[in-house]
Amino acid sequence: MPVMPPPADIVKVAIEWPGANAQLIEIDQKKTLSSIIREVCDGWSLSGSEQFALRNADGQQLYITEQSRGEIKNGTILRLAISPMRAARQLLERMQSHGIDARLEALKELAKLSADPTFATEFINMEGLGTLARLVESGTHFGETLAFTLTAFLELMDHGIVSWDLVSVSFIKQITGYVNQPMVDVSILQRSLAILESMVLNSHSLYQRVAQEITVGQLISHLSNQEIQTYAIALINALFLKTPEDRRQEMASTLAQKHLRAIILNHIIRGNRPVKAEMAHQLYVLQVLTFNLLEERMMTKLDPNDQAQRDFIFELRRIAFDGDNDPSAIEKRKAIYTKDYKMLGFTNAGNPALDFTQTPPGMLALDNMLYLAKLHQDTYIRLVLENSSREDKHECPFARCAIELTRMLCEILQVGELPNEGCNDYHPMFFTHERAWEEFFCVCMQLINKTWKEMRATTEDFNKVMTVVREQMSRALAMKPSSLEQMRVKLRSLSYAEILRLRQSERMSQDDFQSPPIIELRERIQPEILELIKQQRLNRLCEGSGFRKLGNRRRQEKFWFCRLSLNHKILHYGDLDESPQGEVPFEMLMDKIAVSDIKAVLTGKDCPHMKEKSALKQNKEVLELAFSILYDPDEALNFVAPNKYEYCIWTDGLSALLGKELGSDLTRSDLDTLMSMEMKLRLLDLENITIPEAPPPVPKEPSTYNFTYNYG
Repeated sequence: MPVMPPPADIVKVAIEWPGANAQLIEIDQKKTLSSIIREVCDGWSLSGSEQFALRNADGQQLYITEQSRGEIKNGTILRLAISPMRAARQLLERMQSHGIDARLEALKELAKLSADPTFATEFINMEGLGTLARLVESGTHFGETLAFTLTAFLELMDHGIVSWDLVSVSFIKQITGYVNQPMVDVSILQRSLAILESMVLNSHSLYQRVAQEITVGQLISHLSNQEIQTYAIALINALFLKTPEDRRQEMASTLAQKHLRAIILNHIIRGNRPVKAEMAHQLYVLQVLTFNLLEERMMTKLDPNDQAQRDFIFELRRIAFDGDNDPSAIEKRKAIYTKDYKMLGFTNAGNPALDFTQTPPGMLALDNMLYLAKLHQDTYIRLVLENSSREDKHECPFARCAIELTRMLCEILQVGELPNEGCNDYHPMFFTHERAWEEFFCVCMQLINKTWKEMRATTEDFNKVMTVVREQMSRALAMKPSSLEQMRVKLRSLSYAEILRLRQSERMSQDDFQSPPIIELRERIQPEILELIKQQRLNRLCEGSGFRKLGNRRRQEKFWFCRLSLNHKILHYGDLDESPQGEVPFEMLMDKIAVSDIKAVLTGKDCPHMKEKSALKQNKEVLELAFSILYDPDEALNFVAPNKYEYCIWTDGLSALLGKELGSDLTRSDLDTLMSMEMKLRLLDLENITIPEAPPPVPKEPSTYNFTYNYG
């Protein structure tokens, strides 16, 4: 007779207890957790089962609750432990012991247990946070004792069980004191900076208090210490983000006076170790907040009736055409100002102020033009005069190009948008110059003039030229040049001819592949290509990927890794202490999901973890990278991919596992590219170089074959 599979509600586990042999038992998930714990205690003749609980033996060793018991799988190792309430009470008693060693050991254990939400709830209900706060406020604890006290406090507050507004003024003063002191232990500084960041981000009143107590100069001085620079810049960003809009320019000026940009460039970007993911995120946040200072000018229209604003436009004309600055010459030229404004490339030559009434880019475009005219006067005059000497139809309209370029830069660099929690996309070159935005504008204005000539464009080609320029800028930015000069070199290499070549190599010309025989050939080979793509996706899942755990405190880098077994039957996953470098062995991934148990794959706003996220942290880019695996019994494994490429790889691979169609943008791109390559080979009668008739077998070692596309 065939062997019947065990009931779905029965889970076979091992349970440990110090000094005793492990029990191998079958847990009936239909029973209450308390009755299961009672049976386990009876197995070791332990009385008072209500004083005990079950915890995971591996990973974070969290307590098992009625809500989390569904995560227990066959083969899981559990540990019998004292209950969260009993553990909280015992630790509170030991913390208040007069023995220094006993108190330190209690705080060490508390710092570890505080990450568990079940324990945290019990400890907070016993007024444990108040006890920790008083230990800090006393000012009598130092070294390891203080470090573990601050760690426990931060972990407990991070659960969001109580409001940060409950923190006392004396506690804040004590924490800010550690940051402002010149000689403080690194571990205490890290935790103090992290606590202050959480205060600033979670409470307006605490932001005001911290801003009064902390000095920006002291925070910047910490950037020279590699152990705490990430925490310091995270707090600077938090203060910058929460500063009222009418005072952000003032704060930016203070940061500039303290040479923040130069310190970041020399000690972090060009430091003696690579920029890690969390630091990259903080640099990206600072870049976004800095660019957002331009939003007010971007959304401000020029008032045609404001003489002071009109004088700015007059200054552009004067620099270009009245370099001698002779007042009598100015009088003589007043009659031909309209002609000059036409030569400058204004659309409304009779009243050029009207060109700046559209937002974006508003007055920001005029600011950029004035910067170029005043700081790079020779370049400005050359651009204007060179174009004014061409035939009318071949003129490159300077003003019109500058206004459109400013609008494109605002769009590409997302001026006015909040930072994205999952993004690390900072550009080193923007940290190499105090006026990096304006300098980049100047570089791109020269690019427009060069591209205009290469395309032999006329005024009717304006939109076409700007489309090519946008592509040139986007491709160059994606290369992450380390300086403005490197950006200039990369843009120079991306000539119009090179853009055409790249476009040709990246896509198939639809016009060449519309005849009936070609359409028939496409239909015949498309399944082969899709099978190849599907195999590549599955091989990538076998190699696995690392994911960040996004919580309330990004500065605490927590990672996990997930990969598919080589037989495509099991998804293995587990927590990591640091960002994975290369492949992670299956032995290190303690958790697993059977592919046969997967019910569905959800994406975007349908994911459980996106519904749980607060409105402040939820944004379009995070939603676009989120996906979840639903599996029996009604559980979810939640992901936020590090970039669009990994998102497409994983959603495609999971679709392939479930026998569904691959529908990502990456698949469509790969399909077009490979179809084009294969069809050209076949049309050239190179049938000896074709895709195999059947997909290759799953290799013993995951394939290293990858399609490479720049998805950010």
